Amino acid sequence: MRIGLNGSATLLQADLDAVVTDVEQAAQAGFTSYWLAQTSAVDALTALAVAGAKGVTGDMELGTAVVPTFPQHPLSMAARAWTAQAATGKLVLGIGLSHEPTVRERLGMVWEKPVRHMREYLEILNGLFQAGAADQDGEVWSAHAEMGLKTPPPKVMVAALGPQMLQLAGRLADGTILWMVGPKTIGGHIAPTIRQAAADAGRGEPSVVCSLPICVTDTPGPVRDLAAAVFSNYGELPSYRAMLDREGADGPADVCIIGDQAHVSGVLDDLAAAGTTDFAALEFPTNDDERAATRALLLSR
Repeated sequence: MRIGLNGSATLLQADLDAVVTDVEQAAQAGFTSYWLAQTSAVDALTALAVAGAKGVTGDMELGTAVVPTFPQHPLSMAARAWTAQAATGKLVLGIGLSHEPTVRERLGMVWEKPVRHMREYLEILNGLFQAGAADQDGEVWSAHAEMGLKTPPPKVMVAALGPQMLQLAGRLADGTILWMVGPKTIGGHIAPTIRQAAADAGRGEPSVVCSLPICVTDTPGPVRDLAAAVFSNYGELPSYRAMLDREGADGPADVCIIGDQAHVSGVLDDLAAAGTTDFAALEFPTNDDERAATRALLLSR
């Protein structure tokens, strides 16, 4: 299991220079990947492209985890991703539906036929990235365009949790990117479902990227309480709630990886055994000692 970083918290500073510095430090430390979610005013794809253009990314894979699909047409998404790929050479375009309350309340858009939405979106992206053209009249998305692409395309992954989305990701994408999903659920549901779908479609082994908050600490109680407060909203969203129920978790804090070195190492071992190919650590320390201990453990894996 490869170890990378989820640097999405850096985006909350709305400071592009801070994001680029964080990417550079992750590369220098030796992490295998760096991931950003589209969570703030700083655009995740653009930030990764800037870091790549500055030459600070080393050999790290760079990915979005994830960019929502509802706000932009797949042609626009493809153009942005291709630009970031040209700047970095190692992009993973991670996309996701977001959630019904966000789409309805924040975007003022209609949430309907989410699986068809993602299927048609992926079909257009795949046409553009694999053949340089898309010619599709869909129920949700249509596109008639060509792209004169001169470099290898980015990988495409999907935030998939339910059976239909996992099957779709296995058939049409390079893997799935997970958030707030524990090892029991990955081993019993996520990994076998997406792998079977990929095998049935004649595709290679899909990536399973798991991202979770993580903290090495000798006082886990207060850190877990803080995690319960910070991440409480994920326990209220139906898609995450379903995964927490599969895991037997009361709330998001129960799948956060918080504890002493032995406990944290054990959970990482469980994730690897469950079929996780990449772990994207969202470091969640509450002091400098925890920060140093968490980083040291991650780099020792």
